[in-house]
Amino acid sequence: MHIRRSAEDIAANRARYEEHQKKGLEFAPKALPGKSPLPAAEIPADKIVHREVIPGGWYWWTKVKTNEVLRVSLDAGFSTIALVAWNAADRTERLNLPDTVKLQWTTGLSKGRVIFSDMGRVMFSIVEDTSGAHDCLVGGSTLASVSAKYGVPYARNTRDNFVIAATKLGLDKRDIPAALSLFAPVRVDAEGQFFWNADLLNGADYIELRAEMDMHVAFSNAPHPLDPNPVYASNPVTVTRIAASAPAADDLCRTATAEAMRGFENNAFAAL
Repeated sequence: MHIRRSAEDIAANRARYEEHQKKGLEFAPKALPGKSPLPAAEIPADKIVHREVIPGGWYWWTKVKTNEVLRVSLDAGFSTIALVAWNAADRTERLNLPDTVKLQWTTGLSKGRVIFSDMGRVMFSIVEDTSGAHDCLVGGSTLASVSAKYGVPYARNTRDNFVIAATKLGLDKRDIPAALSLFAPVRVDAEGQFFWNADLLNGADYIELRAEMDMHVAFSNAPHPLDPNPVYASNPVTVTRIAASAPAADDLCRTATAEAMRGFENNAFAAL
């Protein structure tokens, strides 16, 4: 049964949430930094473990080791690329965007933030980021959405790409978590509606994600459902695996927020 709440109830609920959010955000030992500089620094050749260029419409998956960094870069023009991830040692543990948002009191994932698993552990740290334009609310495209939008009976889409990747990993479609869409400038307006804010993008954007556990990571390079371009026009996206190096004791992502520190404590406890 649907219960219609009054404007007063909605306002009171919002006030309570904002008060809790304020307390959560104030308990942050470090201020988060600004955006990373453009262009991206060259990666020394001896630090490149693998480089993959994912064509528009396609997918790719890889295993990453703890402390390796994945640089995802728009070297060939704009595209939104979605990702999901599983703990390589126990693939029942997977990316969890609702917890990522809830524990950090924000949907704005940018440099200094972390991405949690459904076990309260940190899967990724965002160590570099030029846009902050990443969507953890809407999710990826489906066959129905791309067929309706682009007027074709079939076009490659996020959901089907992840089903293929999961199958190759011996997983089922039920094992696919909600996807994080990189370079998707989705925001929420005052009325609670999603909108696409292209002004957040900077051209040859990139993001670097440090792995905080051994993982299987799958990518899908397909248009985002809210992308206003009426043409199916995903450009190739480059993903570079960078060799692991131990983070410093005062590493920003590990010490910026109380929630991140608790998440890394859970990582350490699980490793015992």
